[in-house]
Amino acid sequence: MIERQSIAAPPLELTGIHTHYGLSHVLQGIDLKVGAGEVVGLFGRNGVGKTTLIKTVAGWVAPSRGEVRFQGESIVGLSSDLICRRGIGLVPEDRRIFPGLSVEENLRLGFMQVANHSRAQARRKLDETYARFPRLAERSSQMGTTLSGGEQQMLAIARVLVGDPRLLLIDEPTEGLAPMIVDEIFALMRQLRADGIAVLLVEQNLQRALTVADRFYAIERGQIVCEGRGDSAADRQILMNHIAV
Repeated sequence: MIERQSIAAPPLELTGIHTHYGLSHVLQGIDLKVGAGEVVGLFGRNGVGKTTLIKTVAGWVAPSRGEVRFQGESIVGLSSDLICRRGIGLVPEDRRIFPGLSVEENLRLGFMQVANHSRAQARRKLDETYARFPRLAERSSQMGTTLSGGEQQMLAIARVLVGDPRLLLIDEPTEGLAPMIVDEIFALMRQLRADGIAVLLVEQNLQRALTVADRFYAIERGQIVCEGRGDSAADRQILMNHIAV
């Protein structure tokens, strides 16, 4: 019975999450779920707790209270590397491309998420990644930090994907990028959903994000203030009313 419950559990479930930075009470009782194969948007103005929530799930920040469950099991208290190895990949807002490393060397760091992978498996996964990101294949020997902003974003996403995550956390992937690159990133989101990878997406471009989001949550002052479906005009209007500037 326990195993069946674990299989049926959503990839991600947050219950009553509180997170502090010192005396600052950033998250104040967050309840949130991401189902299997869902793209879930997390929206709100700057400074309301979106990135803190992402970092809490990834283990970069410890919650002061509440439960984070991944595939039915608590991950509170686990280190960020152990959470990563369980199948949660984080693409941070600042991308964190490693200086002094080529595109391929940056990609190979993604295999740290995978236990006991062989050289042949790594090569096959790199080939698959280059097929998905042909621009990275063209620049495989180029230093990662010399890529354009859009190419660096693609590299940051690809580096996580080589580890075959079951849940992807993506923080502001299109900020400051050219429209053509934004189109490519949202096309990738649709492909990830088709591949059955669950995604929690923080994104300021609401109109574009709602075209790929199955569901969404809006956050204000560390609390969820509304949730709805991306394909519901009524739900979208409620969202806009909450976070319109």
